[in-house]
Amino acid sequence: MILEALGSAALGLILAWAAAHRLGHRLPTRPLVYSTGVAGALFGDFVTHTALGPGAGLLSLLGAAIIAVASLSLLLRPAGRLHRRSATA
Repeated sequence: MILEALGSAALGLILAWAAAHRLGHRLPTRPLVYSTGVAGALFGDFVTHTALGPGAGLLSLLGAAIIAVASLSLLLRPAGRLHRRSATA
């Protein structure tokens, strides 16, 4: 269980690094991105491990990756400026 949690945290850190490297211009500060990736992976591992029980290590890591990517995607900002017209224009 400890190795599974450490593996999930490492997976979340790797996914956060990849997101910060690839989409750095659309994300907030790097410490927030890294902590969100790790926390999302640990939460995903916890939920998957609770649902499937012990013995499903690879599926728990898959669940950790899915939740980490989903939580990192919530940090993304729009790519360009939004040009909205006012109601009076």
